[in-house]
Amino acid sequence: MLERSAPVFVAGHRGLVGSAILRRLEDEGFTDLRTVGRDQLDLRDQSAVDAWFDAERPRYVILVAGTVGGILANSTRPAEFLYDNLMIHGTVVHASHRVGVGKLLYLGSSCIYPRHAEQPITEEALLSGPLEPTNEGYALAKIVGIKLCETYRRQYGCDFISAMPTNLYGPGDNFDLEGGHVLPALMRRFHEAAQAGVDTVEVWGSGSPRREFLHVDDLADACLHLMDHYSDAGHVNVGTGVDGTVRELAEAIRDLVHPTATIEFDTSKPDGMPRKVLDVSKLEALGWMASIPLEEGLRTTYDWYVNALRKGDARL
Repeated sequence: MLERSAPVFVAGHRGLVGSAILRRLEDEGFTDLRTVGRDQLDLRDQSAVDAWFDAERPRYVILVAGTVGGILANSTRPAEFLYDNLMIHGTVVHASHRVGVGKLLYLGSSCIYPRHAEQPITEEALLSGPLEPTNEGYALAKIVGIKLCETYRRQYGCDFISAMPTNLYGPGDNFDLEGGHVLPALMRRFHEAAQAGVDTVEVWGSGSPRREFLHVDDLADACLHLMDHYSDAGHVNVGTGVDGTVRELAEAIRDLVHPTATIEFDTSKPDGMPRKVLDVSKLEALGWMASIPLEEGLRTTYDWYVNALRKGDARL
C-alpha cells in the first residue's frame, strides 16, 4: 500500500486522465499532491525535468502526460505525436530513476496493439504484428514507454509499472471536433445539431468498427489499485472487456442528446482498427473490475459538457 502522506507527482494533471486521478487520490486521503503545468515545465526538456525532480523529490509518480488526440489528429500530426511522447516518457522515467522514486505508474494506450490482433486482446499481443497506420506514431511512443519501465526495472531495480487503458471518456474530455476522440466528438456533433435545429448528423466511417469504452473515473480507481497491489514487469490492460459498434455508440448518444436526429455515415472517412476490445482477466485476477455502465457514464459526461458550456469553459 502506498503511504498516503508521501509526495505524489501526477504528470499531466490538467488532462482528462490526470484530473480524474487527482480527484481519486484526494478522495483516498493523499495529502501531498504535486503538479506542474506545461507553462512552467516542458516535460520534453530533460535538464528542466531533472531540476524539477531534484527540487520536489516525489516518492510516487503517475505519468499520464502526453500529446493526445483522435484519428484525425493522429493522421495529420504523426511526427508531433511520436516526438512529444517519446521525449515526455523518457525524461520523466529517467528523472524518477535519478532521484529514487519509490514507485512509478506509466499509463499507455490500447493502440499499442497490432491492427489485426486476436480479440479480445491480451497483454501478450504486444509487438506481434503491424500497428494501425492511422495512429502508428503515438503507438510507437507508448510502446517505448512500456519498454522504458521494463528496462529500468531490469537494469536498476526500479519499481516502475505500466497500465494500458482502453478508449476513455468522461468529465474533462476534449470535445474538439478535429482533435478529440470519437465519443466526445460525437457528443458535440449531436449537441450542436440539436441547438441549431439540424436533424442530420454525420459520423465518420462505416459505423461497423467495434470499440470498448471506459469511464475515466473507473480508470483512476484502477490506477490506484495497481499502485497499491501490483509490482511486476508486464503491463496490465485496463478496460471493461465489453465492446460495441461505433453505430451503437452514435445511436446511444443520439438518443441522449438529440433523439429526433438521423445519422449519416461518411464511408469516405477512415474506420481505424476493425475491432479493439481488451482482455482484462489479468486485472480482474488482481481484484479490480469496472463499475460505471456506459449509459450512466454518457449521461454524466453530457451533463458535465453542458454545464461547462454554460460556464464558458475555455477548453471547449
